[in-house]
Amino acid sequence: MLEGRDELTIIQEDIKRALSRGNARWAMLIDLRRCILCHACTAGCIAEQKSPPGIIYRPVYEEEMGKFPNVKRRFTPRPCLQCDDPPCVEACPNKGEDKATWKSTKEVSAGIVMINYDQCIGCGRCVVACPYKARNMDGGEFYTEGTPKVEEYEKAPTWEYSKKWPRQKHHIPYGTARKCHFCVHRLKSKMVPMCVSTCIARANYFGDLEDKESLLYKMMQGNKVKVLQAIRAKGEPKDKAVKIKNEALRGKSPQDIAKMIGYPGRIPVFADSSKTKPRVYYIMP
Repeated sequence: MLEGRDELTIIQEDIKRALSRGNARWAMLIDLRRCILCHACTAGCIAEQKSPPGIIYRPVYEEEMGKFPNVKRRFTPRPCLQCDDPPCVEACPNKGEDKATWKSTKEVSAGIVMINYDQCIGCGRCVVACPYKARNMDGGEFYTEGTPKVEEYEKAPTWEYSKKWPRQKHHIPYGTARKCHFCVHRLKSKMVPMCVSTCIARANYFGDLEDKESLLYKMMQGNKVKVLQAIRAKGEPKDKAVKIKNEALRGKSPQDIAKMIGYPGRIPVFADSSKTKPRVYYIMP
């Protein structure tokens, strides 16, 4: 609660105001002092996007620091960081507005890194190029495979990017790259992103970073914030977008490509800034 009002109510008002002004540039602030590792954001996202096995847009890092009895724990949700200088877009051989992937700068999606499933060729280069492990390949799997039947609820379509995508074997988005998109389909309806709305601790703030009336802006100004640093795993090439060749990925399944990526370990590294210029910020505990 903030001055007797639910933060979600304020955030929704901020979203409506930003949309009425046009060309809002969306950003998110996550208060790690409030996150309790309930996974409501992760579960809400999976339910909203009808995410199949292997596709989790918002995992949560879990850390334990110190030595008993002086032990502390920290939980860090990690959506797509919607970078202003996204390595994933640079790595794509079919990048560009309305092509496979691009950094949107206009209309409802301004500030979001977009994917067009119809244009994605499934090469996997963007997945490996992302230094935050925010993308993955859809392997076309079902949770109830191997049981007497694939349950009907798993075949429900997703409405990502405001388009109906049936869940069928060998039907797009099977074989494409997928990631968080700040629930752009909900934003078009002036709704709060699902992860923000399901958080029982109200740990998320969302809105137009340039709107000085917004709760997001006020919280950014009133707290010292950090971003996730883009780092390399041991032995990882300095510029993955350049070093990764199609030959290295050819013939590999989405599951194989997934094993080639990963934010090193389970320990997020925070910094005042990152070369990728993320639009997801954190208040540290």
